[in-house]
Amino acid sequence: PAGGPSAMAQAGVLLTKEPAPQAVPASDLPVKVCEVALNTGPDSSSGLATAGFRTAKYLLPEWRRSNSDLYHKAFTGCEQAERGRAEAKELAEHAAATAQRAQQDSTAALGQRLQDIYFWKAELQKEIEDLDAETGLLAAQKLRLEKALDATKVPYAIATDNLQCRERRQPPDLVSDEVERELLKEAELIRNIQELLKRTLTQAGNQMRLNRDHKEVCEMDWSDKVETYNIDDKCGRYSNQSTNIQFHPSSVKFEESASTPETWAKFSHDNIYRAEREKLASINLRALIDNILHDVSEDLRMQCAAVNEAFAKRCEELDDTKHKLEHHLKKILKEIGDQEANIAALKEAIRDKEAPMKVAQTRLYDRSFRPNIELCRDEAQFRLISEAEELTESIESLKKKLLESEQSLRNLEDTRMDLEKEIAVKTNSIFIDRQKCMAHRTRYPVVLKLAGYQ
Repeated sequence: PAGGPSAMAQAGVLLTKEPAPQAVPASDLPVKVCEVALNTGPDSSSGLATAGFRTAKYLLPEWRRSNSDLYHKAFTGCEQAERGRAEAKELAEHAAATAQRAQQDSTAALGQRLQDIYFWKAELQKEIEDLDAETGLLAAQKLRLEKALDATKVPYAIATDNLQCRERRQPPDLVSDEVERELLKEAELIRNIQELLKRTLTQAGNQMRLNRDHKEVCEMDWSDKVETYNIDDKCGRYSNQSTNIQFHPSSVKFEESASTPETWAKFSHDNIYRAEREKLASINLRALIDNILHDVSEDLRMQCAAVNEAFAKRCEELDDTKHKLEHHLKKILKEIGDQEANIAALKEAIRDKEAPMKVAQTRLYDRSFRPNIELCRDEAQFRLISEAEELTESIESLKKKLLESEQSLRNLEDTRMDLEKEIAVKTNSIFIDRQKCMAHRTRYPVVLKLAGYQ
């Protein structure tokens, strides 16, 4: 037994360092069985028998203090919970009373608002009825107005036909360009003129107070009042027991465009005031007819010239774009030929690497048959392996570049197709604008006809 610890100590010292690597794996040694003599004497424990019971423990005062702290914590928690319950009950009662009071105030405010809306709705309805009654007193229609109204049909047909023809443009030429904006402006202008002439015809003589615009404004205002009255009436009938109420958190805000009670009342007052004022202006209508027809004819001719100018500029722009596309198509075709030659060269380069690879791999294969100790990792072996790796890397690089080149060729082919399609689209657009639309616009009526003289 005396020699045992010394031997283990020496082994511990030896094992503090990593053993040197060995080329030959170490074989397992037979296990040596050692029997340890038992220490059997009257004083053999040497104090170890009670060592496990003398560990560090809490003291009795610490134990009492811990219990006291826990009692205090439980008492404080109960007291805080009781106080919180009382506060929650008081808060809930106050919230219920506040909500009921606020709802009553809101209902009363809605009732007052309904009275205001009803007043203005009744005033507007009375004014609308007056305007409608005046419609039955229309005077005889003017011959020039009828001729001018008929003369606007041809420009409107030309404008709508131009717009429909241009709808047959193909994307991406189906664009909202200056021509379309001017055509839409022309169609809108003709529609507005037709409405003006129709209103003038139906409001001839002393019936200017039946002016359609002011009547429509009053009707829109009255319609809004009716809709608002129904909404506020429905809102006033809501209660906590209603089944069709739900949460709308996003509605709790003031709209930026919302009016004030003053501007709201002024809006309807102004509408009624303007309608009343137009009743007094009926005597001026016949004097205005000449000016209206003159302005109508001038506006139509000016807009016609603007549309024609826009057509000319657009056709010139389309021609220029078409020439540029054809130029790029030539460049793309040349690049496609160059890229095809490049792909053929890359494939040839990859095939050229097959023979060197066969040589290197054959050398390595034959050298693997060197006998015994001759199977050496010499410089030639390293160089052959390096050569094979370099050749493999070169082939992979060439294949990667070949894939990139083939993808580039596909992209060029796609671009070629896109350019050819675009050139066809431009040709179609030029045909529509120049041969269809501009030729049709030569049938535009003269100023005298637009003014109602013919």
